[in-house]
Amino acid sequence: MTKLEHEIGGRNLSIETGRIAKQANGAVWVQYGETVVLVTACRTNTPEDRGFLPLIVDYREKAYAGGKIPGNIFKREGRPSEKETLSARLIDHPIRPMFPKKFPYEIQVYVSVLSYDGENDADVLGLIGASAALSISDIPFAGPMGAVRVGRINGEFVANPTSAQLDESDLEIIVCGTADSIVSVEGGAHEIAEQDLVDALAFGHECIAELVELQERLVTEVGKEKIVIEVAESDPELVSAVAELAQERIAEANRSPRKEERQERIDAINADVLESLAERFPDSEKLILAELEALLKADMRTMILKEKRRIDGRALDAVRDVTCESTVLPRTHGSALFTRGQTQALCVATLGTKLDERMADDLQGKRFKSYYLDYNFPPYSVGEVRFERGPGRRDIGHGHLAERALEPVIPSVESFPYTIRLVSDITESSSSSSMATVCGCSLALMDAGIPVKTAVCGTGVGLVKEGDEYELLTDIRDAEDFLGDMDLKVAGTKDGITAIQMDIKIQGLQLDIFKEALDRAK
Repeated sequence: MTKLEHEIGGRNLSIETGRIAKQANGAVWVQYGETVVLVTACRTNTPEDRGFLPLIVDYREKAYAGGKIPGNIFKREGRPSEKETLSARLIDHPIRPMFPKKFPYEIQVYVSVLSYDGENDADVLGLIGASAALSISDIPFAGPMGAVRVGRINGEFVANPTSAQLDESDLEIIVCGTADSIVSVEGGAHEIAEQDLVDALAFGHECIAELVELQERLVTEVGKEKIVIEVAESDPELVSAVAELAQERIAEANRSPRKEERQERIDAINADVLESLAERFPDSEKLILAELEALLKADMRTMILKEKRRIDGRALDAVRDVTCESTVLPRTHGSALFTRGQTQALCVATLGTKLDERMADDLQGKRFKSYYLDYNFPPYSVGEVRFERGPGRRDIGHGHLAERALEPVIPSVESFPYTIRLVSDITESSSSSSMATVCGCSLALMDAGIPVKTAVCGTGVGLVKEGDEYELLTDIRDAEDFLGDMDLKVAGTKDGITAIQMDIKIQGLQLDIFKEALDRAK
């Protein structure tokens, strides 16, 4: 058994391995205060090319961790709660880009919350544990990574503030990164300035560097040898044949302003190339499609970096056309239709009594919310067909981000004793639907006559980076999100930032680029 300790935020954090879950590829026991998580990392033994990274992150809270018995009729843990779902997403987003491209094994990171002291949230410990478990395992991983929750009380930044301290804090940001860069940012604030946020990230990164050093010591002592991933080299003849047939047509398709037109042209190119090369390269459909996607991605990125233009012809700092309509539904308390380009949100505000408050029952105890927001992403919004099985991880995550963005302007229960429910139904989507939700729900609140402090808006900023060359993209659309390197969502009022979420597909981002992206969002 190996155990290492380090002080963060005035409390001791320990990482232990070799005592529990020894059959996992990597397993760590992380304790901070009296909160304990067990984090395991496992992979399958049979490689399989799925065309994407098969990563599963599960985060489960044991009721016994807080000395409780589950309150449902079965008296045992059931489907993941909203808190568990959000925590799983929080861990998934930063670790996903740290695996090798075309990794052929399925990976599962499983976080079990075993003890909760009521003061130290387990989500950040789960993220630290995921990095440590992967780093000491035989799974290739570009870590270690550290994570910290940053608060600010009376102008002073606090690392991993307790639940009581968060009540006094004017920001709550979770920062994750490596020793020299930031990988993800998520949180909310009470209208703070851009520079204050950058300073909070710099403060958090100092703690991250310490946590990375702790894990590096652990890897030195108990780390396993990493498996070697052999990636088959592309057939140069096939690559040349695909380029000859498709390169010019892809360049034309990539300059189609409308999403549907572009996709139709790409589908036609794919079908034509597959048919043309079927006899010459039998049983190579997957390889041909992969080369076509690589051409598509390279062309779009070159267009942005060299031509300084985008798929729909916009300048790099231009926003899509915006329209706002209010009172679009005759029988609701407040409604609005917000459209930005081909992203559209129908948002509704409904007032209720105290009986309509939403109950949350988890390790933090039973509590009731008088303000909440639900986000729905039906399949028709992107022209797809699929079964509806209730809100998924994405719906819950996007709804939480929008809810957090609007919360600072919601009137207090003392001054406005009503329950407020906001609903956003995405009716069209071409990226940044969560930020369209913020804008639309802000309009719906005002349409309902709710005395909000001020209007709240949100936008997305993208990034295309090749080596030291990069360009930021204001108000990204779907293909720029899919083929780009960053999705930064920023929401706020005219006075400051209220919510932020950054996900990247590269292995780290420098603070100076992040600051420039914040300025672009403003």
